[in-house]
Amino acid sequence: MDEYMLILRHQDGKKIASPEQMQIWMKQTMDWIGGIAAQGKFVEGNGLPFEDSKVVWHQGVVTDGPFGEIKETIGGYMVVKAGSVEEAVEFAKGCPVLQGDGNSVEVRKVAKGDGTH
Repeated sequence: MDEYMLILRHQDGKKIASPEQMQIWMKQTMDWIGGIAAQGKFVEGNGLPFEDSKVVWHQGVVTDGPFGEIKETIGGYMVVKAGSVEEAVEFAKGCPVLQGDGNSVEVRKVAKGDGTH
């Protein structure tokens, strides 16, 4: 069984939701993760807040990030165990972030520590 990273992408990620909307979204997210964990296929995951973020560029240039002018931000990630990319995609299809118009979940296989894919 391989591991796949689900990268949660948000359009206009700096928009602040109401506390009530955040509570609903968090419950939906916890339920979604709980369903995957119940199958023994949740590895890890976390949100990626905007504060204390920087971008390091070529030749050591450092800027504040993520950038306000970029319409898409990475809001978090999750790693799951799956027998195929198709199974990982099925997990991704249940992600509550997909309720937002233009949001997406990128599915990427995690390379094994021995250098093989």
